[in-house]
Amino acid sequence: MIGIGRQTDYAARIVLHLASLEPGARVTAGEIARKRLIPPVLIRRIVSRLSSAGILRTARGSGGGIALARPARKVSLREVVEAMEGQVALNGCVVNPGDCPLSDLCPVQRAWCRASRQLASALGKIRFSDLAASMTPKSASGGPPPSGKGRRGAKEAKS
Repeated sequence: MIGIGRQTDYAARIVLHLASLEPGARVTAGEIARKRLIPPVLIRRIVSRLSSAGILRTARGSGGGIALARPARKVSLREVVEAMEGQVALNGCVVNPGDCPLSDLCPVQRAWCRASRQLASALGKIRFSDLAASMTPKSASGGPPPSGKGRRGAKEAKS
């Protein structure tokens, strides 16, 4: 399976949670961890990476917390993926074509590049404001999926 890492999924959950709140709202790492089912031990590391990428801002002390650094309509899923994973690329030869002696002649390398560009473009069009607007009231509050089951149970319930 080609996929993102677990921490990237958690990063998207963090940004989505903040996008579902009033603009400028700040929340604690603990609140996000509880509502989005993210291990508290990982929150600080993920928030730090998202802050370094200019997606989140943090403030310590009374009235502090975590907030989006800019409006949710200006934050794409691609930015979150790249903050956590690096460049969107389906194969190493996309990022470093010189590492492969066949890359100049390889039609598969060109296909990987084309597919990677298409994926990056698609992720860039997904805005967190749109994702937040599509949330159900229960998911916006951080409750379990509508089936009342976890991620795996919800999939099984559809079968």
